[in-house]
Amino acid sequence: MSAKILIVEDEVVTRQTLTRLFQHEGYEVFDAADGLQMERIMSQQTVDIVIMDVNLPGKNGIELAESLRERDNIGLVFLTGRDSEDDRLLALEIGADDYLIKPYNPKELLIRVRNLYRRIEALKSQQQPVGHDSVVFEFNGWKLDSDSRCLFSPERKVFRLPKSEYRAMELFLTNPGKILDRETLVKKMLDRELRPNDRTVDVAIRRIRRHFESHPTTPNLITTIHGEGYRFVGDVVANRVE
Repeated sequence: MSAKILIVEDEVVTRQTLTRLFQHEGYEVFDAADGLQMERIMSQQTVDIVIMDVNLPGKNGIELAESLRERDNIGLVFLTGRDSEDDRLLALEIGADDYLIKPYNPKELLIRVRNLYRRIEALKSQQQPVGHDSVVFEFNGWKLDSDSRCLFSPERKVFRLPKSEYRAMELFLTNPGKILDRETLVKKMLDRELRPNDRTVDVAIRRIRRHFESHPTTPNLITTIHGEGYRFVGDVVANRVE
């Protein structure tokens, strides 16, 4: 079965060019000019990968991406003319899988999307079947629930984690006190290798830390081990729930 790709691009010629490019490669392609059309399509279709511009009418791509990250196993690639480092880091911070600058190389785009789809399919195959025991991790007054992918503060404030951040937390909580390098973390989070100058892990850790910093007694649960990686220093108990 071929991947289903949704292209969100307000410039008509670019949208049509991308549609033809992926259709020629055998993908099933949907297209939208803005966030409203995107949501309408996604309410009716199962989509594997979204390729989206940042500059869009109404909600921009960054705003739309934040809602996409709440959905399981949807790949997100930004294809945009905005080439600043801040824009790229912000996109990665909210969980984008890739960020390409226009003008783009069509062959490179196809390769990146093909590799992303393979990672998504691999992650789907690793998911536990319906009826598995869920796990609730408890640590220093906090809880992490494996079913809902939610982090609960000591006051029961709820933070729903994007899948990459949840996987990082799961790795920390199953390896408390152990130094985890960036290669190990990015493999767990995104099922890919660490790239040169890749700051994906650092950005995800910064986002997770913000949750803990919201509570005065637990600001330093994840420590940086300079030159090596990160270590979780909380006291963890894992409870299986049938």
